[in-house]
Amino acid sequence: MSRDVRRAVALGLLHGPTEALPVSSSGHTALVPWLRGWEWEELDPAARKRFEVALHAGSVLGLALVLRGELGGVYAGGRWLRVVLPAILPAALAGATLQEQIEHRLGKPAQIAGGLLAGGVAMALADRLGGRERSLADAGVIDGLLLGAAQTAALLPGVSRSGAARTVARARGFHPQAAAQLAQAVGLPVTAGAVLWKARELSRADPCELRALAAGAVASGVATAASGLVRTRSLAPYAAYRAAVAGTVLRRLRHNERR
Repeated sequence: MSRDVRRAVALGLLHGPTEALPVSSSGHTALVPWLRGWEWEELDPAARKRFEVALHAGSVLGLALVLRGELGGVYAGGRWLRVVLPAILPAALAGATLQEQIEHRLGKPAQIAGGLLAGGVAMALADRLGGRERSLADAGVIDGLLLGAAQTAALLPGVSRSGAARTVARARGFHPQAAAQLAQAVGLPVTAGAVLWKARELSRADPCELRALAAGAVASGVATAASGLVRTRSLAPYAAYRAAVAGTVLRRLRHNERR
């Protein structure tokens, strides 16, 4: 197995849990090669984008497989039009118009650390102060629009689409389980749409690169499916983990400045 394929599998196995959980998959995909000293930044930006598309494609399939029963319940009845569609539209519009600029201007380690830390603080506050009385049946159009706004904010590196949506849902008083289900239900179509939007990039890969892309996608799909089974009611552990990762990045940056 070549070095590129080994690294693709490693990043795919990492991407799976970080896609299924509210800790920012894109942030981790950028930070780990940086922390390990891999030639990530030196790669052609188009090649990095193709790899990220492949990882997200695998994670979408993995989540759709493991959560198909739960998602069917969220999409049932009028909730698709009342909640999910209002959440998809602003996120899709922002992604189509802003993502290219964000990818080119943001995504440095310090920016990702800031997103992780800010998102973690918001998650901890929402989890502590948010109510628990609302269920899926209580979700309405306003909730959908706010979930969509949260996903728009998640375009910023390190924020996490799942984390932002769960934070808003908890702040709106949804029970932790309902908040997680809502975040998954509104996040999966947006991620799938982003994959389809960028899928044309995959056609530009050469045969050698395709092996690494396929290996990363398979690893991401398997790891995402396994991680989708994880259930935690509290967002506090994720907030603490995000703070720990941000601290590690900031310490490394300070160390690099002193050298």
